Amino acid sequence: MDARTEMTDWAPNEGELRQVLLLLEHSQSPDSAVQKNVQENLFQLNSHNRFGCYLAYIFGVMTREQVANRSVAGIILKNNMRTAQWTNLTPDVKDYIKTKILSAIGDESPLIRATVGVFLTTVVVEEGLDEWPTLLPTLSQLLHQEERPTLQEGALGALQKILEDSGDRLDKCAHIEPLLPHILPFFGSTSSRIRGLAMNCINCILMVHDDPISSVIDQFLAQLFARAQDDDPEVIKQLCRSLTLLLESHLEKLVPYLPNVIEYLITKTADSNEAIALEACEFWLALAENTQLAEQIIAPFMAKLVGVLVQCMRYTVDDINLLRANDETEDAMVPDRAEDIKPRFHRGKVAGGEDDSDDEDDDDQHQEWSVRKCAAASLDAFASIFRESILPHLLPILKDMIAHPQWEVKESAVLALGAVAEGCLDGMKPHLDELVPYLLGLLQDRKALVRSITCWTLSRYCTFVVVENHPHFHQLLKELLARILDGNKRVQEAACSAFATFEEEANVQLVPFLPDIIGTLVTAFGYYQARNLLILYDAVGTLADSVGSHLAKDEYMTALMAPLITKLQILPDEDRELFPLLECISSVATALGESFVPFCPIVFTRCASIVRRCLEKSYAHEMDRENVEAPDKDFMIVSLDLISGLISSIPVRHMESLIDESHLVHLLLRCADDPMPEVRQSTFAVLGDLIKNCFHLVRPVVNDFTPILVRNIEPELISVCNNSTWALGEMALQIKEGMKEYARTITLKLTAVMARENVQKTLLENTAMTLGRLGIYCTEDVSPALQYFIRPACYALRNVRDNADKESAFRGICLMVNTNPQGVLADFVFLCDAIASWTAPPEDLKNMFRSILFGFRQSLGENNWQLFTSQFPDILRQRLSMQYAL
Repeated sequence: MDARTEMTDWAPNEGELRQVLLLLEHSQSPDSAVQKNVQENLFQLNSHNRFGCYLAYIFGVMTREQVANRSVAGIILKNNMRTAQWTNLTPDVKDYIKTKILSAIGDESPLIRATVGVFLTTVVVEEGLDEWPTLLPTLSQLLHQEERPTLQEGALGALQKILEDSGDRLDKCAHIEPLLPHILPFFGSTSSRIRGLAMNCINCILMVHDDPISSVIDQFLAQLFARAQDDDPEVIKQLCRSLTLLLESHLEKLVPYLPNVIEYLITKTADSNEAIALEACEFWLALAENTQLAEQIIAPFMAKLVGVLVQCMRYTVDDINLLRANDETEDAMVPDRAEDIKPRFHRGKVAGGEDDSDDEDDDDQHQEWSVRKCAAASLDAFASIFRESILPHLLPILKDMIAHPQWEVKESAVLALGAVAEGCLDGMKPHLDELVPYLLGLLQDRKALVRSITCWTLSRYCTFVVVENHPHFHQLLKELLARILDGNKRVQEAACSAFATFEEEANVQLVPFLPDIIGTLVTAFGYYQARNLLILYDAVGTLADSVGSHLAKDEYMTALMAPLITKLQILPDEDRELFPLLECISSVATALGESFVPFCPIVFTRCASIVRRCLEKSYAHEMDRENVEAPDKDFMIVSLDLISGLISSIPVRHMESLIDESHLVHLLLRCADDPMPEVRQSTFAVLGDLIKNCFHLVRPVVNDFTPILVRNIEPELISVCNNSTWALGEMALQIKEGMKEYARTITLKLTAVMARENVQKTLLENTAMTLGRLGIYCTEDVSPALQYFIRPACYALRNVRDNADKESAFRGICLMVNTNPQGVLADFVFLCDAIASWTAPPEDLKNMFRSILFGFRQSLGENNWQLFTSQFPDILRQRLSMQYAL
């Protein structure tokens, strides 16, 4: 008998069936001991080939069994699909399970129908459709079972889940296009539930990149617009989402209807149903991404739209009820719950250049995305497009709201003022002399939500206040410091974030006020709960970045470092608060430089200890993966980055004994081969600092490190490649001719990096630097490749300011040009441009430049030289003439 026929005839053993049913019932018990026993039994039963059949039988055949038990059976099967238990099942058992699950798609219980959909979409995600090619056609046919509405709803619900989870992975022609004629007619269904599901399905298809809906777009639009006056909220929500998606995917089809669409969506943005209002409001954000279209289409509707957006920025009744508890109380002494604390992740150090990326702006983490936030973001976006021309529509509205007796109206006006600050700063300037004092007064408002939003809005206008001798500078600083110590945690958070922004703008203007600033921040360390401590670390680090060595007074250092060192001593190795703490200490160490020496031993030793323990745990995990948990290597990364900061900021004589006693070099050797790219990235940053500042400690293991560094010149991992390249450049300066063994391999790899398109700026600069440095001592090995890298190298180096790194690179380039002048001939103008980028090269280097320039002039002959240089930009000719008398 065929195995599949055998499974068709399979029936459960009654005793085993009762055992599985009892297990399912117990799985819903709140008792932890019972739950533990259930998990142990599940683990054992999952190893049996037919356990899945029992679950599928209970789910699909035993329709009179409790819905909760059946649903749990389906969820267990869905979860097993992501494990080896499913992979190890025989094809006949898998087919039996799929058939029984699918048979329940029209079940009377919505929970069972939903569980079928979840199971089916998991099948498609995990296996694709090759193992079940009839699934989508079967679901399509089930849609036509008009006599069974629950079957239609179940099939449509399953299709929606599959399209949402796997739309981009389905084949346009084979899978998606055949579904469209089956789904579109349901836009007109008499069942609002089915109309909403059908529209949701199409919205999932609209998000697929290869445009599978184009063949029926006109029919779709007709069906869509016919639903504009539908009385079901879910249908209207899906319609609003469709219009936003069409804006992004089929703009040309939507353009003729845009005036009517905009009128409609302005109305729906003001809808009392928050889900509808949010979907409608998303349209404005999407429209603002198309600046040209927004400029053309929005102007006639601006007054009405601005009014609606401002109205939507008020807290709803539900918001207020939810927030009232922590708005009206002083909760500073109430410990945070673990779930209140946002997880922190560390971004590894990039060596040899500055990190250009901005931190994400996250002003209000107390709420999920909402109509209020979406409206504020939309107003912000339109302010950036329309600039001050938006203000005549906005300011009259806000003038009535800003002093309104209802606090939620006043609060939304303050939010709106902050939202337009960036785009309309010039237009707002005439009003700020009056507005800023009023906002400063609101920092004393009795409502915490008003105080917190005012902190944020003032931070958006602080560029106006930090100009020298501004009359409100001191008052703003004083009021923000007071709010940092507010009795309400939400206000503390907003004030601390606002003050960090103020610090960035004010820089050294803060110096006269350092006693008050440091006193406040240190007090906050004893006052803040866990969540706000993370923001406080950022404020301290930003202060160090802003005032630099001005912190290096004994009284400042002692006060500021005391809470940081206390935290460093008491936090366990696995506490994620270490991330912002170590980042903060790194900023302080960089600012203090040699003055940080008294704190070095405890900081360095703790970081080295974290690295060592993480390596030990990693080794133990490799030896016994079943029983030993893998360590969180982010702790090792942030520790390595702080070590790098210490080595590069503090004179080496203070660091040598710490480096030696910690066996740091040997720890790095183990880290350098770590499979995690971020670990290698940070390791190579430390290694480069060691090579640059205390090479004698690295010298004994140079031959161990160099092949690893060469192996990591792989531009797919940009930051790893950048740091290994930079470290090799530092190595080249130290071991000189000792790099000959690797010079040609390194040149080949770095030339390949140079040849790639859109190479990141820092990587391009470090690659050019390292090639130049190799050229000093390995000229014969590198110069034959000159023609392949001279143009991008010159392009990269021309943008680097005059410094020792640039000098060493150009010395190598000059030596290589003298060795292989033909290699630069085709790109000589780029070399001239790079030479001219120097403001004041050292005299001997300037002589090398002069020798090359005059040598080329002589070899070309005067007429050809004049013809050649006549093609140079005027400014380049002028600089060369002025600097080198050419």
